[in-house]
Amino acid sequence: MSRLILFNKPYDVLSQFTDRGSDGVRKTLSAFIDLPGVYPAGRLDRDSEGLLLLTDDGRLQARISDPRFKLPKTYLVQVEGVPDDAALDRLRDGVVLKDGPTRPAVAERIADPGLWLRDPPIRVRASIPDSWITLTIREGRNRQVRRMTAAIGYPTLRLIRWSIGEWTVDGVAPGTWRDG
Repeated sequence: MSRLILFNKPYDVLSQFTDRGSDGVRKTLSAFIDLPGVYPAGRLDRDSEGLLLLTDDGRLQARISDPRFKLPKTYLVQVEGVPDDAALDRLRDGVVLKDGPTRPAVAERIADPGLWLRDPPIRVRASIPDSWITLTIREGRNRQVRRMTAAIGYPTLRLIRWSIGEWTVDGVAPGTWRDG
């Protein structure tokens, strides 16, 4: 039987088990997960937090990470400023990025979700408010959510992947995992 791990990846952790960088001192999955034979199904940027799925099943790994299957990925996004309805409509219609237009997204303003604190905390500007949105996409380009919010004029301050398909990080503390 295949194994699926739901990991809440903290900020500043690589989505791999070894650091292939020049200094080799960045935090990796091996600092949190000591299970032989499981591998990440997709990636989550070092400066992003939240759900990372790992499995020992190659077919399941492909189904989760391959864009052809278009699993919805929902993110909680703290942005600089307060997006108006027109800005959210641009996300819902799809925005044009340097590598082409995105597929339409589901985008909503939400109240502060009251999540765990990030270390280090985000930068705060006294003169510019921040707010939260949910963004659900069905593709996975490099740094896509950050580029989408920047394209509508609201840069991302904090990015947390909340769910992939039916799996969610709800109830999984940062730096911990559970079987899925």
